[in-house]
Amino acid sequence: MVNLAPTMRVLVTGGAGFVGANLGISLAARHPEWELVACDNLYRRGSELNLPRLEQAGISFVKGDVRSLEELMAIEPLDALIECSAEPSVLAGADGETAYIVQTNLLGAYNCLELARRDGAQLIFLSTSRVYPMGPQSELAYTEGPTRFELSEGQEIPGVSTAGISEDFPLEGARSLYGATKLAAELLIEEYAEGFGLRTVIDRCGVITGPWQMGKVDQGVFSFWLFHHHFGLPLSYIGYGGEGKQVRDLLHINDLTDLVDEQLADPEGWAGFVGNVGGGRDNSLSLLETTEICRELTGHEVPIERVPETRRDDVPIFIADCARLFERTEWRPSRDPRRTLADIHRWTTSNESSLAEALGLDAAARVN
Repeated sequence: MVNLAPTMRVLVTGGAGFVGANLGISLAARHPEWELVACDNLYRRGSELNLPRLEQAGISFVKGDVRSLEELMAIEPLDALIECSAEPSVLAGADGETAYIVQTNLLGAYNCLELARRDGAQLIFLSTSRVYPMGPQSELAYTEGPTRFELSEGQEIPGVSTAGISEDFPLEGARSLYGATKLAAELLIEEYAEGFGLRTVIDRCGVITGPWQMGKVDQGVFSFWLFHHHFGLPLSYIGYGGEGKQVRDLLHINDLTDLVDEQLADPEGWAGFVGNVGGGRDNSLSLLETTEICRELTGHEVPIERVPETRRDDVPIFIADCARLFERTEWRPSRDPRRTLADIHRWTTSNESSLAEALGLDAAARVN
């Protein structure tokens, strides 16, 4: 790996969130000669728990909002910017309150581009698999096995195989406000790269998970599932007959950090990359399979309601085909789903009281 200059200065937006904080702390440990800065507006519940971790890691914290160009431009010159600041919920804006998600995900990306352009800094943008539209995904052929759905061979829609969905999947159609704002940001980034010579990377991430994630049902489902088993709280299998066979791939946050570290080390070599970054078929779980692992890890069995009706903006299966990524790097996910859930379980057990408080749980709400 190429050694970067001792004066390397890296800004992580959304730096007190799950992804941003873990990236920053890991990079600080690997590169003590770097100067890392985390910027966050502390909007998301639980982000305040990361502030002592950032301080302990020697990372400077700036309370700021990517929606404000003035606040970003007050930050001193950078060598690289990792954009992790998005509102990540696929349900955000569905209630008609659209301003926050549009301004954070799209205007925020524009402001980050302007900051990167000011300094000629490398920009690594963490995008999402939700840029792929819902309609075509709902039409994919799949089979039903004992514990999960599986994509079928010979799909009529291009860009999909038993390995998952690739970057050749058609982009026409609706994809949720979350996905739409991230795709719009991707288009802006490509224009800035072409028009202003910015060295940019777009990583289309699937489900990222691991310790310190404050999981919710619509974002961070694997940590959410583990929390509910640990604390003895009820769950639901929602949609597709209520059997829990819908599938997602997952990527441990430390695996993502390994890749981002490689991308930071070679800004020229990675310039212009747009591609899937996910766990792939070998690192995927259905909810039913996740339940079994959580039961084994926690020793708890929780009540699970079966809700047959499928929610809007849901799909039965998403697995990222990362062949484009694998063509240019030896990086591969190294932590399997069971290890990932075990890491979350160890962290949950070690931080039970503070986690319960952050999640708004009281003793009466628990059944274990």
